[in-house]
Amino acid sequence: KISIIARGMAAGYTLKTPKEERRLKTKSEFLSEMAVLLGGYVAEDIKFKEITTGASSDLERASEIARKLVKEYGMSSLGPISFGKREQLVFLGKEISEQRNYSEKVATQIDKEVARLLRQAEKTARRILTKNRKILEKLAQTLIKKETIEKEEFEKIVGKKKTKKPKTKRAHSSVG
Repeated sequence: KISIIARGMAAGYTLKTPKEERRLKTKSEFLSEMAVLLGGYVAEDIKFKEITTGASSDLERASEIARKLVKEYGMSSLGPISFGKREQLVFLGKEISEQRNYSEKVATQIDKEVARLLRQAEKTARRILTKNRKILEKLAQTLIKKETIEKEEFEKIVGKKKTKKPKTKRAHSSVG
């Protein structure tokens, strides 16, 4: 579902439900999710050459994903390492605190890597939206008229093609 009706602090929203329940995610999936989150931000810049506060929640979520890629999941150029010791303080309402177990120099590297991942996601979003500018305009006009559209109408506008699931090979192993 996509809506331009304001809800709370959000000027609009996109509700995406997962196709299937998944517990593990790849770096590529995280980067794609970040590009989607930056889509509204980039679309404003492309259309109006101006950014509003409308995408602030999406920016926060994309930044959080980028930081987790670097600090928790080892999915960055800094390598397979986890930075910061996290503790859940259940008695304080599940508040999470972090002990910094790295230097100021490493903190700077972390910040640079987070910024690089966000720029990469922004570049991906910009390339896709620029390439599909006519579809973006058509989608915007439809939302101006209707305010909210469902998945089926969105897919009709963007001309989504049915994709086949790739065949997967199962590895067989024998214990000897």
